[in-house]
Amino acid sequence: MKITELKIYSPSIGQQQEFYSEVLGLKMLDRSVHMVSFQIGNSILRLEYKKDATPYHFAINIPANKDQDALLWLKSKVEILKDGTDEIIDFKAWNAKAIYFYDQDKNIVELIARKNLKNHSDQYFGADQFLEISEIGVATNDIESEYKTLREVMDIGVYDGGFGNFCAIGDEYGLFICINKNRKKWYPTQDKAYGSDFEVNVMQEGKSYKVNYRDGAIKVWHSNQGMGTI
Repeated sequence: MKITELKIYSPSIGQQQEFYSEVLGLKMLDRSVHMVSFQIGNSILRLEYKKDATPYHFAINIPANKDQDALLWLKSKVEILKDGTDEIIDFKAWNAKAIYFYDQDKNIVELIARKNLKNHSDQYFGADQFLEISEIGVATNDIESEYKTLREVMDIGVYDGGFGNFCAIGDEYGLFICINKNRKKWYPTQDKAYGSDFEVNVMQEGKSYKVNYRDGAIKVWHSNQGMGTI
């Protein structure tokens, strides 16, 4: 599954524009008073204004061999969110290494090097090494219900976890990271997990879908069909 566009909401569009364009150096695609969008590799990140928007967690794939280079690059720009003293988190079960930081809305942004993808690079690390948005966090009361909706319409499966506290749905190119917001908080900061509304456009098995998370439930549309829910 590939996330082609992620739309999230922000109470501070101007500050986010400056952060993503000037601090991280991402290419800005569009800008208005109430919206700004950026190119992140093969994906687009779109931020729209909402006064009462709450924070998110999302992840960006980077080349499999660039976790150390990414850390050095990021440390000159942002404060690294650590687990204890660890700046690079080794997810052995996923064969991946990740680095976390905040943007201007206290969204937890993750750069993750997934060794299984074998997408090594010999280029110097910079914003052009952001490959795609690969995760969006879904803080919910009912993980199993969200899974059933995604499975029924998009035919995607569980990558890791279960329906109790944590479930990653999709594959290493694109994952819905579902957590039970009443039992878990976001790693590694232990920030409260809000059921923040979002929209994603995804490609799965050659078909395009729009996934909308609003009012605590996922809804899915195929480009040629109606809305799917369970």
